[in-house]
Amino acid sequence: MTTIDLVYFNAGGGHRSAAVALETVIREQGRPWTVRPINLMEVLDPRDVFRKATGMSPEDLYNARLARGWSLGLAQELKVLQALIRFGRKSISGRLRRHWRRTQPDMVVSLVPNFNRPMYEGLAGARPGAPYVTVLTDFADYPPHFWIEPHQDQHFICGTPRSVAQAHAAGYDRRHVHPTSGMIIRPDFYRECTLDRRAARLALGLDPDLPTGLVMFGGHGSRVMRTIAKRLADVQLIFICGHNAALEAQLAAMPARAPRRVLGFTHDMRHYMRLADFFIGKPGPGSISEAVQQGLPVIVVHNRWTMPQERYNPSWVRANGAGLVLESYTDMRAGVASLIEQLPRLRENLARIENRAVFEIPEILAGILAAARVRPAASPRAIHGRELLH
Repeated sequence: MTTIDLVYFNAGGGHRSAAVALETVIREQGRPWTVRPINLMEVLDPRDVFRKATGMSPEDLYNARLARGWSLGLAQELKVLQALIRFGRKSISGRLRRHWRRTQPDMVVSLVPNFNRPMYEGLAGARPGAPYVTVLTDFADYPPHFWIEPHQDQHFICGTPRSVAQAHAAGYDRRHVHPTSGMIIRPDFYRECTLDRRAARLALGLDPDLPTGLVMFGGHGSRVMRTIAKRLADVQLIFICGHNAALEAQLAAMPARAPRRVLGFTHDMRHYMRLADFFIGKPGPGSISEAVQQGLPVIVVHNRWTMPQERYNPSWVRANGAGLVLESYTDMRAGVASLIEQLPRLRENLARIENRAVFEIPEILAGILAAARVRPAASPRAIHGRELLH
């Protein structure tokens, strides 16, 4: 039985969601593989030293910053993180090498950024010839050293023409760069669903005839949702606050002139998206892709607070006519009014976007595995990054 490790971490939540979605589809397709989701942080810090010393994990620290809206300065902090990873590269790759020598995967699929150099080296040292694949869960790379590391004998799965071009520019040929039609989203977003929208809206205390927006900023919410609630007091809205119970209580207590529903964490995001007419949120690849799949035009903000790895995403929204990009949340009232006027045209644009990435990737992985069985392992020069892939 072929064993595949899907490596994720919990910073932001989208990486774990992508791993779960991919594992689900592989199982549903009946692939003859054993799939193991691997939390990278648990391998690198098995004794949970960071949490014991600080009271929270690195992922919790990151998510708490997002919930407070403290995204300014993340580009500089990212450079510091990447420098620390380079400094500890030998130790990180050594720990991963020992892990993979013990667990013997036939393929490793990375769904995380920043760590792909030591992860690749760890696998190459433990399992020469086992394919290493990076699936970009962002619309584009944020070079250097984010998703695409040059000079490695590995594969990239890219969901946009932009990221495909970036992988080629880094020196990888067509055999190692595999385009898909979009980002990974959960397979339940594709399943048929019969829903009485009027009845479902009424059950939530909403007016079935009013344009309705869904506001969601990841699994931990964001304080900017309070600004949106104030600016859109006369717009019917559904707020999804995730695990942020304090934010949920604050929004529920705010006055509004139109019906609104405030909810905490839900496993059924698709249900609430189907009740909405448009989506308001941060320009994350997962939330944008889920909204587009459900036919919801998006409103996102692009300014100096936008996280560095998400700065290309508003350009993708504009280029595909998938919604509106604003400069500030203070522009939200005018933005919503404009979007509601354009709803028919925007829905036509969304109907032309077809994303089947989560179903395409298992076949790509099967092809990579088949090719690996008939080719020799990479040379030591390639493993140590001194041989270009051409």
